[in-house]
Amino acid sequence: MTTEEKLQHFTTYAMEEARNKSDAMIREYTDAMRKIFEEHQEKKRRQEELEIKTETDRLVRENNKQFSEEQIEIKRTLSKKQDELKEKLFVEVKDLLANFAETREYHQMLVKQLREAREFAGGDEVILYIDPSDAQKKYSIESEVGAPVTVSEYSFMGGTRAVLPGRNILIDNSFESKLAGAKESFQLKGGAHHE
Repeated sequence: MTTEEKLQHFTTYAMEEARNKSDAMIREYTDAMRKIFEEHQEKKRRQEELEIKTETDRLVRENNKQFSEEQIEIKRTLSKKQDELKEKLFVEVKDLLANFAETREYHQMLVKQLREAREFAGGDEVILYIDPSDAQKKYSIESEVGAPVTVSEYSFMGGTRAVLPGRNILIDNSFESKLAGAKESFQLKGGAHHE
């Protein structure tokens, strides 16, 4: 081989070697860039997922808060309406009691309650009370019960009361206490749960 052929061969070999090294460097750089790009894409995807989750959680919390506030407002409105209906109902009950107080059955009930109070007292002292609105029935009731009856100084809407001073016992069959007890324990039920 001549020097020129050797030089040509060397040039070809050097160029081939430089091209191979250049291709390897470009592949290495391209792979590194691809890896950096993929890592960047993965990082952005995780950030987006985190942002979506954070925003979803925030929206769920906000929705739950609004739902809870609406529920409280509905319960408040319902409770107010129930109280109004309860008051209206008990006004009607008072009217019915007032009408009942004009009947013969009412008179018989008073006599029965006072007799039962006397029986309960046995031989102990008992003070029998009727409502001031029933004062006109006093003598009739006394004759049927067979004991003195006191007209109370304070109205208790009808019914009777009896006091056993020796035993510190009050037998309260007044409409006022019965109505108060009924009103306290009364619950207005309705809606889908109670149909």
